[in-house]
Amino acid sequence: MKNSLLKTGNLKRFTDQLGNTVHLDAPPRRIISLVPSQTELLFDLGLDEEVVGLTKFCVHPKEKWRTLPRVGGTKKVDFEKIAALHPDLIIGNKEENDRSQIEELQRHYPVWMSDIVTVEDAFSMIKSVGEITGKATKAQELAEEIRIALQSSVVNHQSSIPTAYLIWYRPWMAVGSGTFIDSMLAQAGFTNVFHQKTRYPEITLEELAAAAPQVVMLSSEPFPFKEQHIAEIKQLCPSTVVKLVDGELFSWYGSRMLQAAPYFASLRKEVLTALKYLKL
Repeated sequence: MKNSLLKTGNLKRFTDQLGNTVHLDAPPRRIISLVPSQTELLFDLGLDEEVVGLTKFCVHPKEKWRTLPRVGGTKKVDFEKIAALHPDLIIGNKEENDRSQIEELQRHYPVWMSDIVTVEDAFSMIKSVGEITGKATKAQELAEEIRIALQSSVVNHQSSIPTAYLIWYRPWMAVGSGTFIDSMLAQAGFTNVFHQKTRYPEITLEELAAAAPQVVMLSSEPFPFKEQHIAEIKQLCPSTVVKLVDGELFSWYGSRMLQAAPYFASLRKEVLTALKYLKL
């Protein structure tokens, strides 16, 4: 659902991506972000003074992560720390934050929630966050810059590469449909072999081999896959390209998407080169 804005005197009403109405009587000056990718977006929109709190996972920008107050994690916030910061706007996300905690926060503060499944959802979120924080023009420009960059990164796609994207180890977990990563895989020119499964299914290595991906991507987050995990997969999938990939560039749905475009182009080139080598 797109953000909408209605003016009634000095009161402004915004509708978030879950359909909640958020009331503000002035541009927010004390913002807490509970989502790492959206925290980075706020700073890239120029809200250096307005952001007063973030989570322990909001690692970008590094200097802000080191110096600003942390209000817990994305799944477990510290209500007392939030209260001490006197926020006039809290920004969260349906998937990353705990519903009951968000509902409690909504009883006391304006809370704007995102719901990101597709690349288009991310563009809508960027522009909506710009509107509610008084940075509409800059947000619109950023969204268009990202759109153009992503489009340019896929211009030369001749075919989509069958791919499995793994996010967890023991149990092995993959990415399925209904996720932002699935949408980004398609954007980057890769076909998700587990698209018929929803969300984040548990799989076995036998199921992985049966799905016959040409490439298996091992994400850097939430599980930090390393080189030793590649060998385990190669035992059952010897003719598959297995690569460690930057999870932030597949899953962060804010301004980091601008960095995703050149990364996708480079990654696709590397994968195609590796596939040609395996066929020799």
